[in-house]
Amino acid sequence: MVGPRTQSRRYAALALYQWRLTGDDPMTIKRHLLDDPDWLDAVAASLSGIGEEEALEGKERFNFNLELLEQLLNGVPEHIEEIDSQLDSFLDRPISQVDPVELAILRLGAFEILFSDSVPDRVAINEAVELTKLLGAHEGHRYVNGVLDKIARRRAGDMNRKV
Repeated sequence: MVGPRTQSRRYAALALYQWRLTGDDPMTIKRHLLDDPDWLDAVAASLSGIGEEEALEGKERFNFNLELLEQLLNGVPEHIEEIDSQLDSFLDRPISQVDPVELAILRLGAFEILFSDSVPDRVAINEAVELTKLLGAHEGHRYVNGVLDKIARRRAGDMNRKV
């Protein structure tokens, strides 16, 4: 079974992906996610790796950390310019050419590295890599790992210089 914080990141990645594609407010997307049990069942089933014929129990469906989900869905859009600036420094192509799912995951991971002191960088990177293995392109996890690792190293170097 997937932990509540990991499940929150999965839902956040899907919501941020939808945000990029539709331009809808992330909190509206979150409400849709929580208010539409059929849609949530389909998402949860695909994320949990179970077949569509196996419905998730309500307990499993809602086994996520709402506080973290809201932090991610508020934080990424709020800091999108800073996040994208950091990503631009380490991407090998324009941000508009990054796979939309991987971009959502990169933004999520970069937000946690740059703005969430409660999450160690290695955890943020590992969670993003695992999300990319689940949702991204075949070898996308390597790309995500490399970009986020460079952001974490730069941030650590900047912090060391401030001390």
